[in-house]
Amino acid sequence: MTSPSFPAAPAPRPGGAGELAGRTVARVGYGAMQLERLHDDRRAAVALLRHAIDLGVDHVDTAQFYGDGFVNEIIRAALRPEDDVLVVSKVGAVSDPGGPFPLRLAQRPADLRTSVEDNLATLGLEQIPVVNLRRTDSGISVPVPDDQVVGLDDQLAELIALREEGKIGTIGLSSVTADILRRALPAGIVCVQNAYSLVARDDEAVLRLCEAEQIAWVPYFPLGGALPGLAKVADEPAVLAAAERLGCTPAQVGLAWLLHRSPRTLLIPGTADTGHLEANLAAGAITLDEQALADLDAVPTRPFTPPFRFRAGG
Repeated sequence: MTSPSFPAAPAPRPGGAGELAGRTVARVGYGAMQLERLHDDRRAAVALLRHAIDLGVDHVDTAQFYGDGFVNEIIRAALRPEDDVLVVSKVGAVSDPGGPFPLRLAQRPADLRTSVEDNLATLGLEQIPVVNLRRTDSGISVPVPDDQVVGLDDQLAELIALREEGKIGTIGLSSVTADILRRALPAGIVCVQNAYSLVARDDEAVLRLCEAEQIAWVPYFPLGGALPGLAKVADEPAVLAAAERLGCTPAQVGLAWLLHRSPRTLLIPGTADTGHLEANLAAGAITLDEQALADLDAVPTRPFTPPFRFRAGG
């Protein structure tokens, strides 16, 4: 007599349970931008994303301008309906491979609609669960031409219309100030993605507003150092000391500090390496002791000044 088989138990949520767009999700997800590095090996890219899902990842951050659609195509190939993975994308920029920067801004309402349609096509979805409006009010941006200085109200009106049409599920924001977030609250903002790490804490006021309004806080560049001129979390003596004492990597210390900083924090670290993926997800299980927290909290924040000026619309 053959014993009955049962489906494998789901993997524990990395970092425990958080909330995004009204759903319970793992506090550590996956930022898919780095999948572009596997452009010449689609099978490896799909396998990496499948491995993340097998390890408990249930929310993935992407954009049409990641690899000019390549990353979205990998997500489409890798995800299965039974995975129940929450896909988060963003609009406000498009790929510009031949330009002076890899991206150019696409902030006008018609551009936002086109970007949503492009995301739907490459992801193979009827609705994108979360769409973040990537603005230029805070953090790091490519230069902003005059014709891309667009008012927040006009942008939100277009995204609300897309939500009412069923093409997007919820609205988030990226690279915004506390004032912009406060103005956008009536639109039903579910998350904010800003540049933020142990060494770059300029947007503390935005984080605290997210806490007060029960909005998910999703920091990008969580370890700093993503661009020239940015301080690196892993270079900090306090981080190195904590990593040695706790038996983990400096990057894991930086991610663990972010999770400890606020219960609203969700992480989306990205990588194209299986070992780094596993280490990033394991950071959710690291407990920082009182000495480590005191030393880390004392690390000074260092603002980043881009090598060019940019403008932002209201």
